[in-house]
Amino acid sequence: MGIDPGTNLLGFGIVRVDAAGHPHFVDMGVVDLRKVDSAYDKLEIIREKVGALCDLHHPDDMAVESPFYGKNAQVILKLGRAQGAAMVAGLERGARIFEYAPRKAKMTICGNGAASKEQVSLMVQRTLGIKIDSKYLDATDALALAMCHFYQLSNPLASAQAATSWERFVVSNPERIKK
Repeated sequence: MGIDPGTNLLGFGIVRVDAAGHPHFVDMGVVDLRKVDSAYDKLEIIREKVGALCDLHHPDDMAVESPFYGKNAQVILKLGRAQGAAMVAGLERGARIFEYAPRKAKMTICGNGAASKEQVSLMVQRTLGIKIDSKYLDATDALALAMCHFYQLSNPLASAQAATSWERFVVSNPERIKK
């Protein structure tokens, strides 16, 4: 399950991986919170809706877009709260939580970390063989997060890439370090 958190629009996307290791579209949508006035009511709705989706689809993993700092610190705080409410719903139902930066998901899906929402939507549609209305761009972002997570799990180089650090290099190659 992928979650594109927001306090006005929250996108969700669900893919299942078959026995052969191929992803398939299951569900997607947007939780529209624009008419809800209270910030705390929004968080409760997010927890309830994401929880209901978890109850329906039983995801093993939840890939959530990590908030990124923009010009307004209040925005990141609100996004972090929305993200937290979604995470709690998944954790309550046994889902493992993974966070991905927006640029990481865009790079994984489109090969360009600065891809537009429309480019992400097009690539998700082509990859999953589905047609999606353009009003669901937050949902296609969520599907992109779910696909990004799938690719991270299924990529044999992902663990090797994650393990490439200077500390690991030093431990593995002590003879190459000059003192």
